[in-house]
Amino acid sequence: MSIKIGDTAPNFQALTSLGNINFYDYLGDSWGILFSHPADFTPVCTTELGFTSRLQSEFAQRSTKVIALSVDEVEDHQEWIRDINETQNTEVSFPIIADKDRKISELYDFIHPNASTTATVRSLLIIDPSKKVRLIITYPASTGRNFNEILRVLDSLQLVDSHNIATPVNWENGEDVIVPPAVSTEDAKKIFPKGVTEIKPYLRYTPQPNT
Repeated sequence: MSIKIGDTAPNFQALTSLGNINFYDYLGDSWGILFSHPADFTPVCTTELGFTSRLQSEFAQRSTKVIALSVDEVEDHQEWIRDINETQNTEVSFPIIADKDRKISELYDFIHPNASTTATVRSLLIIDPSKKVRLIITYPASTGRNFNEILRVLDSLQLVDSHNIATPVNWENGEDVIVPPAVSTEDAKKIFPKGVTEIKPYLRYTPQPNT
């Protein structure tokens, strides 16, 4: 199955480093990040999980729950977590799915045969509270992910959902945003009381509404 942006993220039951979970129950009304790893005890993954753990307060501020996946056993996960905590100066508190039979990996299209017939690619999905997939990023196994970018996308998606705006290239939280083309300039001036700057009829900026 190939999952695309806008699809409903499939639910599943899984054994994790924190016990059995139902994915939807775990997420509840929160946003979610599901990300896969080729294997336990791999160096790039170790740095990623450590950095993700150190960002837990940032994810909590954004009402976002994180869950990782690897094709190894729970016992391996728990031993690996001890290594991560030791080497990355953190305490991993989010669950890591044990997907030994690769059922969840196949459900989420994390196995790419041209890359590996057995290991998952380094994929990440952002899932909104209605369980819709809002972002899919896939990296090669050799390249670690940029989780600062994940936070940036979360900020953008949550702002887009709460206000009728879009965010421009390299946007960071607090910077000006874009008025969508479907909103006329006349209406935009009513919707965005902080002002509208028109560069072109189709390119208009307004200060971030919630700052």
